[in-house]
Amino acid sequence: MGIAAGAFPAAVHAAPPAAPNGLVIPGLAPGNSSLPWNIVVLLTILTLLPALLLAMTPFVRLLVVFHFLRQALGTQNTPTNQTLIGLALFLTYFIMQPVGADVYQAAIVPLQNNQITAMEALDRGAAPVRRFMLKYTRQKDLALFVELTKEPRPRRPEDLSMRVVIPAYILSELKAGFQIGTILFFPFLVIDLVVASITTSVGMMQLPPVVISTPLKILLFVMVDGWNLVVGSLMKSFY
Repeated sequence: MGIAAGAFPAAVHAAPPAAPNGLVIPGLAPGNSSLPWNIVVLLTILTLLPALLLAMTPFVRLLVVFHFLRQALGTQNTPTNQTLIGLALFLTYFIMQPVGADVYQAAIVPLQNNQITAMEALDRGAAPVRRFMLKYTRQKDLALFVELTKEPRPRRPEDLSMRVVIPAYILSELKAGFQIGTILFFPFLVIDLVVASITTSVGMMQLPPVVISTPLKILLFVMVDGWNLVVGSLMKSFY
């Protein structure tokens, strides 16, 4: 009995800590703070996910182009905002999937294997995203934010900090989205002008030109398979 009583405290100390419901948590030992830090990093990423989606992916360009297209067609709320956002979201996933795979291999796998810390994982994971953004960022926008931050001029673009690359990338994406949207506007604008001039010349003042031009624009867009052309052109601009 004495031997069993003496061995019992050692067995208690040797066992790993258990969760409140009695489940044993593997890998969580006293003094091991990796799991709490991983949870903090994960919750932070989830909180910033909407901002990261807008700031570091092609989501902004795609959504701007789709809204320009809807305004050019004159269909008001068709397609709905939810439809356009969903389409832009899945196209963004399609474009960013290779970048996400690089981030997973460079940062997530070593972090799960306890080979690096959470901060090192953030640094490693930022490298593939930075390379992607720099590919579509104008030098003029990068130079603007380098000047505003008063940082020394880097030897290569990869040495730029994220506080310079992210806002420069957003400006470049907005410019690209507005350029594409303006080009999409031109054919539909011509239809509006032609219909307006015809209705005015024949004296149809009671009938607004938009009532006639909108079906014509939709018919033209459907005949040329417009969604396929627009989405295909947008996807090819990233490859």
